[in-house]
Amino acid sequence: MTSRSLDLGCGEKPKNIFGADTVYGVDAREDLSANVVRCDLAVDRLPFEDDFFDFVTAHDVIEHIPRIIYNPTRRLPFVELMNEIWRILKVDGQFYSSTPAFPHEAAFSDPTHVNIITEKTFIAYFDYRHNWARGYGFTGQFEVTNQEWRGEHLNTILKKLPPARLED
Repeated sequence: MTSRSLDLGCGEKPKNIFGADTVYGVDAREDLSANVVRCDLAVDRLPFEDDFFDFVTAHDVIEHIPRIIYNPTRRLPFVELMNEIWRILKVDGQFYSSTPAFPHEAAFSDPTHVNIITEKTFIAYFDYRHNWARGYGFTGQFEVTNQEWRGEHLNTILKKLPPARLED
């Protein structure tokens, strides 16, 4: 079975840390010869089918996704992006995030860093045990399977869980 990976904000060449058979990327530029599709992660839906990828990666990109914008009404782009990641991942697929995070200066020093991530962001808001982001419109559920510091970067792996069953 062929595995597929998507690298968000990939630049010129999508990263393939999971060793997938086929690698795609999304970025502000488009290079179809390298499987890179243009997508503004702050406002666009990811241009892929549901349950399409085994892996999604985000290296130094989610800190650039606003938590809130008015376009023209209020939107929550980070929560919307997490919904999109959950939508395009297969069940048990993995999302890997590597981002400069609090309390390190790198999280704040770049003026384009508008989404400060902490050790609790994914665990409290997107992990099924708490899933506090549900109150902000998050419709999926993940399990945080690993989280560790590498210098100023917080690296987190989330596994897509099947849709939650609502009790009658």
